[in-house]
Amino acid sequence: MELQLNWLNHQLDKIWPYVDAAASELIRNNVEPILEEYRPAILSSLKFSKLTLGTVAPQFTGISIIEEESDSGGVTMELEMQWDGNPNIVLDINTRVGVALPIQVKDIGFTGVFRLIFKPLVPEFPGFGAISYSLREKKQLDFRLKVIGGELSSIPGLSDAIEETIKDAIEDSITWPVRKIIPILPGDYEDLELKPEGILDVKLVQAKELSNKDVIGKSDPFAVVFIRPLRDRTKTSKVINNQLNPVWNEHFEFVVEDASTQHLTIRVFDDEGISAAELIGCAQVALKDLEPGKVKDVWLKLVKDLNIQRDNKYRGEVCYSLTSVLI
Repeated sequence: MELQLNWLNHQLDKIWPYVDAAASELIRNNVEPILEEYRPAILSSLKFSKLTLGTVAPQFTGISIIEEESDSGGVTMELEMQWDGNPNIVLDINTRVGVALPIQVKDIGFTGVFRLIFKPLVPEFPGFGAISYSLREKKQLDFRLKVIGGELSSIPGLSDAIEETIKDAIEDSITWPVRKIIPILPGDYEDLELKPEGILDVKLVQAKELSNKDVIGKSDPFAVVFIRPLRDRTKTSKVINNQLNPVWNEHFEFVVEDASTQHLTIRVFDDEGISAAELIGCAQVALKDLEPGKVKDVWLKLVKDLNIQRDNKYRGEVCYSLTSVLI
């Protein structure tokens, strides 16, 4: 296995300049519209002004065949990848208050597992009708934002809003159970598309001991809840003014596509009026921990970031009641 990975990484290093050019163009054409879709309300535009992936190729650290069943008619392969790149990525943003900022995305560190599904298997060359690909697991995604010639902290909440936009775009464009399907041979591949398997009923109950983001008075908290961060599938609670122990008691419903891998995510913010809302904290619960048809009440501690647990500061807790129903 190690010999195979060494050979694969050596080949990728050799062709990386060509892969970089093609991938950079693909990312620009496909990701920029998604960033625009997830653009936070404080921004009037969000586009790439520069985009190359740099000179450092990713490294494959693991490879496995996880499924090869005759009745499934397909083969699933997973590739674990690590990338500490030196890309040149600059976002041009314009805020609704008339401020234009070029923001550089720096110090990217990524580790994840990509899933390739070769399905259906067919007797003619190349042996399969289509390839589906997806980011099966995002183990680490770390990056830093830097304003070229300025300070991002000059606009409160802007850094959090842009980071969330980038992560949400990745989450919903390529992260499993979302998958991209590439037809290789002519055929109908509708059965490979993502389909709902259940409904999750969520009662957002309350939060307690929230961190105070306001200098005068107390935070005005509201919650954003989602399984997938699509705008039409994201639910936002009412704002509770001047309260660190808000009670919402609001019900939401969400479509579930893969209960074995998906999570319910909640982000609690302090409402800042026309300025960007400041993130108080976020939390996640795995849907696989729920028993269909049974109510589960949970209290979850809020953290600053779901991917990078470097900040142990207590930010408060949130309570909700969950019920999943299979379709």
